[in-house]
Amino acid sequence: MGSTDKAISYGSALVLSLLLLLLLPLLHEAEGCDMFTGRWVEDASYPLYDPSTCPFIRREFACKRNGRPDLDYPTFRWQPQGCKLARFNGVEFLEKNKGKKIMFVGDSLSLNQWQSLTCMLHSSVPNSPYNITTQGTITTFTFQEYGVELKLDRNVYLVDIVRKKIGRVLKLDSINDGHNWSEMDTLIFNTWHWWSRRGPSQPWDYIQLGSNVTKDMNRMKAFKIALGTWGKWVDTVVDAQKTRVFFQGISPSHYKGALWGEPTARSCAKQNEPLLGTSYPGGLPAEVGVLKRALGIISKPVTLLDITMLSLLRKDGHPSIYGLGGRTGNDCSHWCLSGVPDTWNEILYNYMA
Repeated sequence: MGSTDKAISYGSALVLSLLLLLLLPLLHEAEGCDMFTGRWVEDASYPLYDPSTCPFIRREFACKRNGRPDLDYPTFRWQPQGCKLARFNGVEFLEKNKGKKIMFVGDSLSLNQWQSLTCMLHSSVPNSPYNITTQGTITTFTFQEYGVELKLDRNVYLVDIVRKKIGRVLKLDSINDGHNWSEMDTLIFNTWHWWSRRGPSQPWDYIQLGSNVTKDMNRMKAFKIALGTWGKWVDTVVDAQKTRVFFQGISPSHYKGALWGEPTARSCAKQNEPLLGTSYPGGLPAEVGVLKRALGIISKPVTLLDITMLSLLRKDGHPSIYGLGGRTGNDCSHWCLSGVPDTWNEILYNYMA
């Protein structure tokens, strides 16, 4: 091959490479696409909704209404490496899920994500009638025109807490509330936030596994056992032909600035921009590994919404003093709305599309 032919060959290869680079961002949910590795980028077209137009948003997530002065935190878009998320389309979501039941099961982080999705959808169809009902632990938001039910079951451990003569017992091998979940078309589970609770906020007095009752045990071990019980429920009860199962992943807190490279910061207070890299200096929390190993044992398909790393980068996204407790509190666990949970739901939307 002559030098001219080589030049043409190299030039053609270069053009092909450039075309692939241009086309790559247009792909979404392609084979091998990792939606959870990437970076936050500023985008003037975000947020997806104005929280002031969401009349049912709860006070603990309404940071703007509660007086948060900096308003850049909702204007960041998650950009995965190697692919592009399809922008959330509420009308399309409602049309595709017409007549279906979608349930979030978990703690207040599930509430955070459920509330986000109701706001995202309501802002897409602001004149479409809806109603909100609560029965026991389950709250249902219904878009009447579409017959879509968005449900939330507040169940912080997924396994049972029962009252006995000795007190409240956390049963690591029992799931009686599963009958509330079995008729859903989509399930999004979550647990972790309460496993380290101690003192007055701990909602149980004893832990039981089989016939063994103990006052306490290693919380990470208890978390692992409970996930195993839940996984067996999925394998035994879920009809994979009818119901799609997701696990929300571990939503992180930001109370130690040293973990994100700011040793003088004792919390998320006054944080007003995300980490702009692709990794978190403090690394992933140990519970992420426990969760992934537990999911790997389940034989039925369960999709992990692996939102930990992208959320770790958002030290700026929490209510801080603009949440439920106001200036007497400092919430670095939950998330402002609009904000980070909208991205969790945008990823969920990409999986469900």
